[in-house]
Amino acid sequence: MNYSKSLISPVSQGDSNKLPFLYLALPVMDEPDFLFRTLNCISVQTYRRFKLIICVNQPDSWWSDPVKSLVCLHNMESLEMLEGWEGSEMVVLDHSSKGMGWTGKRHGVGFARKTIMDYISNEADNGDIILSLDADACFSPDYLLSIAKNFAQHRKMVALSAPYYHNTIGDEAADRAILRYEIYMRHYFLNMAFIGSPYTFSALGSAMASPVWAYRAIGGMTPKHSGEDFYFLQKLRKFGHVGLWNSEIVYPEARFSDRVFFGTGPAMIKGATGDWSSYPIYPTMLFDQILETYKLLPALFEETKETLVVNFIAQVFKEKDPFLPLRQNHHDTGHFIRAFHEKFDGLRILQFLKTANEQCKSTDEYNLSEFLERHYNNGVGNFFGIDFEHFSFHKSPIAELAAIRDFLFNREMDFRASSATL
Repeated sequence: MNYSKSLISPVSQGDSNKLPFLYLALPVMDEPDFLFRTLNCISVQTYRRFKLIICVNQPDSWWSDPVKSLVCLHNMESLEMLEGWEGSEMVVLDHSSKGMGWTGKRHGVGFARKTIMDYISNEADNGDIILSLDADACFSPDYLLSIAKNFAQHRKMVALSAPYYHNTIGDEAADRAILRYEIYMRHYFLNMAFIGSPYTFSALGSAMASPVWAYRAIGGMTPKHSGEDFYFLQKLRKFGHVGLWNSEIVYPEARFSDRVFFGTGPAMIKGATGDWSSYPIYPTMLFDQILETYKLLPALFEETKETLVVNFIAQVFKEKDPFLPLRQNHHDTGHFIRAFHEKFDGLRILQFLKTANEQCKSTDEYNLSEFLERHYNNGVGNFFGIDFEHFSFHKSPIAELAAIRDFLFNREMDFRASSATL
């Protein structure tokens, strides 16, 4: 990683009191080793106006499940570790001990995050900040200070999707998998940025934050077994502005994990077997189709025109003319366009891409090289020193994947930084 970032100067007690109070929301399940490292990151923060809320959690039925019993024991280790920790003011919500775990459908990281955030919402002031963390992520001693300053400077911001970067660990399978997944994530982000989508953000539970007033305004987090971070940010984006720039970066752990149904851990597990069907490098032309419809929106306010996106929306919502209800409820172009983006939201965009991609026969490698050539043309080949005609996600050296990931990371950071000035 070679992106240069500005340093944050030390903050005096007087200046600190002008910055918002932070509530750190940290779900924990089956990770005592990683938790110790994350707690150390928290303990050395230069900004001290925060309170840590931790939810150690699992389904209560796992105590009688031999396959899951080790998770229960690991959670007990985490609880014991937290009892002896004196790094800051802290509240531990125990949904792991026998008789205190989740029951029925109320389980998973999404419900744990909601439980923590609801607890914070009941206690905090409107101007306080909920900072979502994961127990396997690291950050610099100035991370909390950067978050506090960010929200102090952008008081109308309803959420922050902070920059992130996965460090490689020297294991061939893990490094190849995380680099491939991160290339997917950054390729997707940059394409969304190029078409000007309102849903240009990356959803990571370890790298997002929201003011309490915004959390209350949207009715809180909707619990999901996984993917709760995506739905949470999408809900907030429909309410207001989601910031993308932060001077400090989150470093999530690159590890194989099946604790959730999709996301980094499951992607790495599937990817290690060669299955990236859930995380393809989408053809650039599919994003062009979305952009075409975006450009037609003023005309679509007057008359429905056929595009691949319009046809998809009509099929998904089972509406002959998906714009008719929008016109009936919104009588000027501005409100009509906003309503369109709420209808064809981040989830629908992803569904469109997945559906349309099934008809495409190009490889992930070709789609990546075509994207690089389209947007960064001549400089790419010289920069990478990679023969893209023979490049392979499965066989090319790890160094080549890392070079591509870092190039995309830096281009993404450029966009994030420019968005902060808008």
